[in-house]
Amino acid sequence: MIIDFHTHVFPKPFREDRGARFSGEPAFASLYASSGAGLIGASELLDAMDRHGIQRAVIFGFPWEGAENYRRNNDYILEAVQRHPDRLTGFCCFSPLAEDAPREAERCLSAGMSGVGELAVYGKGLSRRTTDALKDVMAVCARFDTPFLLHTNEPVGHAYPGKTPMTLAQIYRFLKAYPDNRIILAHWGGGLFFYALMKKEVRDVLKNVWVDTAASPFLYTPEVYRIAGEIVGFDKILFGSDFPLIPPDRYFREMTASGITPRSIDMIKGLNAAALLGIKE
Repeated sequence: MIIDFHTHVFPKPFREDRGARFSGEPAFASLYASSGAGLIGASELLDAMDRHGIQRAVIFGFPWEGAENYRRNNDYILEAVQRHPDRLTGFCCFSPLAEDAPREAERCLSAGMSGVGELAVYGKGLSRRTTDALKDVMAVCARFDTPFLLHTNEPVGHAYPGKTPMTLAQIYRFLKAYPDNRIILAHWGGGLFFYALMKKEVRDVLKNVWVDTAASPFLYTPEVYRIAGEIVGFDKILFGSDFPLIPPDRYFREMTASGITPRSIDMIKGLNAAALLGIKE
């Protein structure tokens, strides 16, 4: 089974008039102001999944600031999952700083969603304020025994839309604050996995942490699959395409080019995600 752990879908009104969502949502405007930044719905995603041989996808919207926006997007996710329970797994999304965030997480998980994410505070780092603000959301995730997906990025290199000024120390502090939660760090965790080579503490802090591969073809050479797997284990890597940003076949070609074993590729493509989500083939 191939599972894409990182995809974004939006309701039809959001797709047809994205500009109407820019007011009060500077992060959304910065990422989606260009008409070239794709916005798709569940049906378009399912068509793409069929083309690329993907059996299931984890879907979520955007970390909206406004309650109306994140509720409508989360309701759309719920409806899509209810229509296609054998193909789609829903995560709820909202700004980590939203006042109603814990109640929204509770509402969505109670209604049948399977996790929370991809949460982010674009334009800012992963500040102590953000980490502390997520305390109640993380408690809800723990109570429902569901995973939490956090946007992370590398602290060096070129700038691009969606890259936040976060540091590895901030990501590490977040993980230490919530050691019992199952946490997925998007975009290879900003490279934090490298520090699992240290002799003390780090590997234990990362025990309940996974990384996804979202945007990898834009950011890393194919060797990242082999190196990350050798350091933290191939069981800790989840294929995520960030679709519609990048088509899945680019990831599959890079996995093959990395030289890792077919078994490791199968783990990354879906076995790890199925185990994390409790999905049986």
